[in-house]
Amino acid sequence: MRTPGDDGDLALGFLYGEGIVERAADVGTVAHCGRPGGEGYGNVIDVAPGAGTSLAWERIEASRRGTLTTAACGVCGRRSIDDLLAACAPLPPGPAIARATVLRAIEEMREAQSLFERTGGTHAAAAYTAEGRRLVGREDVGRHNAVDKVVGALLKERLVGQGAEPGGRGPALLVVSGRASFEIVQKAIRARLPAVASVSAPTSLAVDLAGRAGLTLAGFVRGSRINVYAHPGRLA
Repeated sequence: MRTPGDDGDLALGFLYGEGIVERAADVGTVAHCGRPGGEGYGNVIDVAPGAGTSLAWERIEASRRGTLTTAACGVCGRRSIDDLLAACAPLPPGPAIARATVLRAIEEMREAQSLFERTGGTHAAAAYTAEGRRLVGREDVGRHNAVDKVVGALLKERLVGQGAEPGGRGPALLVVSGRASFEIVQKAIRARLPAVASVSAPTSLAVDLAGRAGLTLAGFVRGSRINVYAHPGRLA
């Protein structure tokens, strides 16, 4: 279940979040299968490995998703936080992000939610630099899908993943509508995004994971108010 559009980004972000691809160079082509006008066209994506790349099939087999994925919330089969932290090192300290930058990022994301304005039925996610420059924003009926679309777009631009460009050009803040679930925090850690801010509440598992992984987690970011649940030191 997803909102059509940016389907290539959705596929790439999902594959990256599952650890099946690690860098932009792992991917060759991303294309819809079938012919335009054919039944079901636009609902199947073929992702081919990059030249000289051999994907580790054991990573695909070990994926908690297997061959079926949904837009469901929560842990979705991940055995424990320990499993994730074994695969992803804790985030290092920094960078400093101004409190005003977080508040402004949430407001800008809301202003860019054109589908939500028309339907009231979509979520959004956006990535920002530490200085508050928006790098990419996406909408989707599923908030996890919106995050995957953002991460996939960042991967294509080589702003996340192995070999990503270092420095202030890269993403430092992920803002999301709705709840901040365990899975959203997991995706941020995989993408090495050090801070997540949401319009609504985090789940207790998300708070636990953020605390152990060194990620700054803020919720109920509305107006001039922020609740910080983990690692407040990054918020200047």
